[in-house]
Amino acid sequence: MNDKISQMKITKSAIIQIKNLSSQKKKNIRFRIYITGGGCNGFQYGFKFEKKINQQDIIIKKSNIEIIIDPISFQYLVGGEIDYIENLNGSKFIIKNPHAKTKCSCGESFSI
Repeated sequence: MNDKISQMKITKSAIIQIKNLSSQKKKNIRFRIYITGGGCNGFQYGFKFEKKINQQDIIIKKSNIEIIIDPISFQYLVGGEIDYIENLNGSKFIIKNPHAKTKCSCGESFSI
């Protein structure tokens, strides 16, 4: 599993934004990434801060941040990149996912 964890990339802008947001939250808070059914292509990404770590969760530690991903979501994210962008459309976390066969134009949903 450690080889797969090292295949997850996290951009500098994502790390900075996670640090900024987590500093506004309570201590011992972690950034969770998950995948749920829905969106216009079948699956969509979710992001939230939480304290709870489940026994099976995968924890990625980098630059003094912790990202937690459940094992089912993780299998779809291996080899991907977590980024944070700010542009005329707004600001958001995005996933560059090599497993996604199609994705919607806004990048918030995908199919495998």
